[in-house]
Amino acid sequence: MKTCIKILTMTETETEPSGGDIAADPIEVRLRRALGARSIVLVGLMGAGKSTVGRRLATRLGLMFKDADNEIEAAAHLTIPDIFAIYGEPSFREGEERVIARLIREGPLVLATGGGAFMREATRARIAQGGVSVWLKAELDVLMRRVRKRGNRPLLQTDDPEETMRQLMEIRHPVYGSADVMIPSRDVSHDRVVEDVMEALDAYLNGPSNQGVAAQ
Repeated sequence: MKTCIKILTMTETETEPSGGDIAADPIEVRLRRALGARSIVLVGLMGAGKSTVGRRLATRLGLMFKDADNEIEAAAHLTIPDIFAIYGEPSFREGEERVIARLIREGPLVLATGGGAFMREATRARIAQGGVSVWLKAELDVLMRRVRKRGNRPLLQTDDPEETMRQLMEIRHPVYGSADVMIPSRDVSHDRVVEDVMEALDAYLNGPSNQGVAAQ
């Protein structure tokens, strides 16, 4: 599992939590405290479970949940497939970047992003500035079983959707690998994946190098 522990600085007005023993607090409390004003941003390919896991994670942490694709559709008054068909992918990506930047400014929240969002350098920088990125990584067979349940994936409208997905994995996985935390998204209960995400975030944000250090 990827662990990229970052040292967080304490401002003059912040103090260490009272009680001394952070580990004794419930994990939800530890995560909310460590996040501060930052958001949790879920990245990964279509079918990785970002929206479903994100909703449950937000409920556990008492945060708002936002799905970037839903927000884009609401802003454009069009579905994602229609946006692709009418304006093309480049125009969609520009709008996606603006929407994600706005949502992160509204944090803290749990944000599920579209599969291509993290590929844009400006979006990665925005997420790094205002959030903690979590890559939900699923194997090809898992992804295909899930995406076949929905026929509205613009990038999979090809003669060989599985080969298209394989190519997307080859291109995108190295970029997703720069996320702060990586969690396998496998065929277990969504609640189990949520637990995995929370435990990994706890290790990332409250690990030994960050004990007693408040979030920015």
